[in-house]
Amino acid sequence: MKQPQRPSWNANLFLPFVPPGHGHGWRHGVGLLLGKMGPTWRCAPVRRVTQMLCLGLFGYLFFYVAWPYAAVFTGKVLEDKEWLPVEVFLWLDPLVGLTTAVAARHWNVALLGLGGVLLVCLLFPRGFCGYLCPLGTLIDGFDWLIGRRITRLRVQRPGGWAHLRYYLLTAVLVGALGGVLLSGYVAAIPVLMRGLLFTGGRLQLGLMKGWSQVAPATWNVYLSLLLFATVFLLGLLGKRFWCRYVCPSGAVFSVFSLLRIGERKVEASCVHCGKCRAVCPFDAIREDDTTRTLDCSFCQTCGGACPTHAIKFVPRWNRDRLKEPNQPPAIPCSLSRRGLLASGVAGVGAALSAHPGPARAVPPKIRLLRPPGSVPEPEFLDLCIRCGECFKVCPGPVLQPAGLEAGWEALWTPVVVPSHAGCHQDCNFCTQVCPTHAIRPLSLTEKRRTALGLAVVNTTTCLPHAGQRDCRLCFEECEAAGYHAIQMRPIQLALGDIPPGVVSEAELEAMGTIEAPFVDPDACTGCGLCEYRCHTTHVKQAHVLSASAIRVVPR
Repeated sequence: MKQPQRPSWNANLFLPFVPPGHGHGWRHGVGLLLGKMGPTWRCAPVRRVTQMLCLGLFGYLFFYVAWPYAAVFTGKVLEDKEWLPVEVFLWLDPLVGLTTAVAARHWNVALLGLGGVLLVCLLFPRGFCGYLCPLGTLIDGFDWLIGRRITRLRVQRPGGWAHLRYYLLTAVLVGALGGVLLSGYVAAIPVLMRGLLFTGGRLQLGLMKGWSQVAPATWNVYLSLLLFATVFLLGLLGKRFWCRYVCPSGAVFSVFSLLRIGERKVEASCVHCGKCRAVCPFDAIREDDTTRTLDCSFCQTCGGACPTHAIKFVPRWNRDRLKEPNQPPAIPCSLSRRGLLASGVAGVGAALSAHPGPARAVPPKIRLLRPPGSVPEPEFLDLCIRCGECFKVCPGPVLQPAGLEAGWEALWTPVVVPSHAGCHQDCNFCTQVCPTHAIRPLSLTEKRRTALGLAVVNTTTCLPHAGQRDCRLCFEECEAAGYHAIQMRPIQLALGDIPPGVVSEAELEAMGTIEAPFVDPDACTGCGLCEYRCHTTHVKQAHVLSASAIRVVPR
């Protein structure tokens, strides 16, 4: 008597067609079409559709919602477009919430995303990597377009670097314990957002607002682009190479999968055809067809490729009709103790280099102009994950990535560059999109009262102060913005010796008096609009000054 087939989580249950050669009609046609798009499309269409939807949503948030411009610019532009927070994918990256909470020693909003994603991963281990991660989807696209055509560089067997993602995770966590945030350099979503910011984001800014708005690309931009390109070029060594061996965000999911409820199992009806291994995007299937459970993302692609329907996704305690049981997870015994020790030492070294302590004499770091609402600098460096979200929404853009002028720990963090643009009085967008609240949320009224620096007039180069000619540019800009922090006051000029009787006393007084700008420190917020106006007019256009005569400095 034929036994009823037990229910399971099987990719075949989701297939909208029968495989080629096993049916007729539209389902067969859909199968052929999906097959041309790649075997994983034919084997797991639900996963692929989910990936494309998430990638489209990410692109919508990044290129449309985070582009808060309109014909009439107001503080409501971003709020009216943002039905879904633009930082939602950053919240879903587990390494972001975990490391910022540890480094800053307090709760942050990204922990909610961490908890939600990890709970879902009880049912779908590494499900974020297989279904939701937009970087993983782009890597799949690179593998399909380029990687599969270049096979000479393919690595046949993993070497000692096979657990690199765990070593990176260890270094990042140890660094966070020491108060240094390293996740922004290597976590999946920050790497993706920063890479897109310096490629598609700059292209969008140039095409839609003019190339004069695009800041010159410096070495730190090229360094970020090199890291971004490396993520894809690793695909020449093997499909999803970054995800399988390097990504520390994926390592968090792998470790958490020790608590998984479900598991991939292979029944005795398996004919050992190898099709499952050929289509597995995460190299999670061994030669004996059992599962590397810490690598499996429950994408169910192997189930769609299995000709005998021997692959099932069932509760991990179910062992009925198995070909061979899965081996227990190899962590931590398969990891190199030397590798773990070296990664821990690297994390400690990073913490010591950033916080050397009072016993070590170091030159004082350059103080940077931070966005309005930024927390104090030490805490800011513990919370900022260098995702570039604040750069993307800045309408100037006045925010630019920092280099090494304030140390490596500040690399790619946002700094205010007033010579490139001023902080618009009706904009608080950067305070609304920071995923870790390194930049605190501020209402528009609060933002206008928040000081990020102080404008200082260089009296030796300022045209009125130097007695060269009248100039009211900074005053007019400040008045138009509504800050009223600059006043024009009369000053006396040195006229030299003028023979008596040449001019009248009234004319002499008029010649020796000129109105010059003075900054009221109590009213100045350091928005930089005055510096931008002076720099644009007198430095870039008229070339009468080598640098702006009014500069914004940290308070």
